[in-house]
Amino acid sequence: MQTLLLNENWDIQVDGAGNIATATEAYCTAQTAANAIRLFTNDAYFNKKRGIPHFDIELGKDYRISQSVLINRIYKACMAVDGVKDCRVKLNYDKDNRILGGIAYITDNTQTVSIEF
Repeated sequence: MQTLLLNENWDIQVDGAGNIATATEAYCTAQTAANAIRLFTNDAYFNKKRGIPHFDIELGKDYRISQSVLINRIYKACMAVDGVKDCRVKLNYDKDNRILGGIAYITDNTQTVSIEF
């Protein structure tokens, strides 16, 4: 499996030879899972059904009500990525600033990596 390598700003980048950089193996799987977590429903140009309906689940809602639903949706989005064998999701909620984020632990055939969102 191979995909375009994204930098910390989620933009493509070039390698040392000036070619568009690509990610392979475990990094590719982790980056694809991170993309799946960040994808809103109706945002994928060729498949509008892909993504997590964040507007329906947690945006503008009480965090305690939507927590288990969001964890389940993130889990399902990650498990749909080729190469992902297991996923564990932990949410963090900053009540004062109303910021919801977390960590997804993605396991492929060789290792477990963490993805912060």
